[in-house]
Amino acid sequence: MALERNSGENGRLVRVPAGPVVLEGNLALPGGALGIVLFAHGSGSSRFSPRNRAVARALGGEGLATLLIDLLTPEEEAEDNETARLRFDIDLLAERLVGATDWLAEQPETGKLRIGYFGASTGAGAALVAAAQRPNTVRAVVSRGGRPDLAGAALARVRVPTLLIVGGNDFPVIDMNREAMARMQAKKRLEIIPGATHLFEEPGTLEQVARLAAAWFRTWLAPSGKAGLREASSGGAILD
Repeated sequence: MALERNSGENGRLVRVPAGPVVLEGNLALPGGALGIVLFAHGSGSSRFSPRNRAVARALGGEGLATLLIDLLTPEEEAEDNETARLRFDIDLLAERLVGATDWLAEQPETGKLRIGYFGASTGAGAALVAAAQRPNTVRAVVSRGGRPDLAGAALARVRVPTLLIVGGNDFPVIDMNREAMARMQAKKRLEIIPGATHLFEEPGTLEQVARLAAAWFRTWLAPSGKAGLREASSGGAILD
């Protein structure tokens, strides 16, 4: 595995080939990891997103490995900062996710770990498209304040258990998640966190996201008998 110097508490710097480009990411591997979660950022964010880094640290504390990765190259990020175009190129973002997924599956340190996706904003749409393309590799998806509706026709092809987490005050996104959920055939769950807005900036709300995500991933990624699941719910769960 092409690991480089330690880049801080969120793991080691890695360079991941994905099609014609090489992407940079931070890989954190706790001992005896139960599975690995690949983060799909969106809406102009990157692997340095403080919210996703906080969630990644929480997942690490629950025994889950994480890969926070930039889905755009530095040149593409500069273009996107000017045009805001690439952050909505769901097919491109999904293609990069698939490349990173295949890379993880090929590495000695991560190849035996079950893979999950954590998607935020537009990254959630890309995560669902990628999950539909790798149904035998990706085992679970969690969306935080996501736009699953951007997955379009791929929603009906998603076969992995999917948890959608939305803030109770993020009204347009709640509706988008309900509509997307109705189109999905997989096991799915919608958690609405009371009082939270789109970025989960309110005290305690991001911690609720992390607890819900950890419980979901431990259920679906951990080898049988090792999950030790502690059921988590915000009190606003809708099951289907």
